[in-house]
Amino acid sequence: MPRSGTATIEKARILGLQPEEQVNVFHKPQKQTQKPPPPCPLSPTQYGRPAVLADLSPLIAATAQWLTCAYPSGGGALASALCEVQARQAVTVAAWLRYPTPVDAALVGMAGPGGSARLDWIAGADDATGQDLDAHAWRTWVDEVVASWAACLLSDPELAGLAVAAVGEGSHTAGTPAAFRRLVAPDESDRRAAALLRHPDLLAPVTALHQDQLMTLLKPGQPA
Repeated sequence: MPRSGTATIEKARILGLQPEEQVNVFHKPQKQTQKPPPPCPLSPTQYGRPAVLADLSPLIAATAQWLTCAYPSGGGALASALCEVQARQAVTVAAWLRYPTPVDAALVGMAGPGGSARLDWIAGADDATGQDLDAHAWRTWVDEVVASWAACLLSDPELAGLAVAAVGEGSHTAGTPAAFRRLVAPDESDRRAAALLRHPDLLAPVTALHQDQLMTLLKPGQPA
C-alpha cells in the first residue's frame, strides 16, 4: 500500500496540478494573523493634533446662497458676482467666528447646521421651498446663526473690521484684512451691487436673531 505522501503526489498527477498548486490544495495553510485596520482619519489625537474634518465649505456656500437669494443684486452678471463675493466673505468670517476650532467645525458637519426654516419664514420664502424638495436640499446646510452674524457684518463696517481682526488670530487662517477687502472696505461698485444685501433696515429681522451673541463675542462688556 503506498504511503500517504506518494498517494498525494499520484492524486495530484491525475488532477494535472503543478507542484506549487499541490501545496496550495493538499496542505492546509497556516492561519494568517490579521493586521489591525489603519487608524481612523477622524481620530481626535492623530499625530498629536486634532485630525478632524474641518471643512465648513458646504455650510458657507449654502448660507451665502441664502443671503444672495433673499437680498439679490439688481444689476447684471457683474453686479451679481460682486454681491455673491461680499456675501461669501461675510459668511466665511461669521462661520469662522461661530466655529473657531477644527473640532467645532467637525461637530457641526456631523450634527448639521439646522437649516433655513426660520430664515425662510422671516424672508417670506417658506412657501416656495416646499414645492421641490430636491431643488431646495441645499437649504438644510444653511446655518441660522452664521447668516445672522453675516448680516450684522454686512450692515456694520466697524463690526466687520472687528470680526476680521478676530478671525485673523484664530486657527482657521493667518489671513489679513486684505483677504476680506470687499467686506470691510467695499468700493462704490461693491455697494451698488449689494445695495439690498447691505441695507440695515432690510437686514434688521435677520440681524436681530443672534446679534447679541455676536456683540458679546466682539465687544465684551458693552451693551448690544
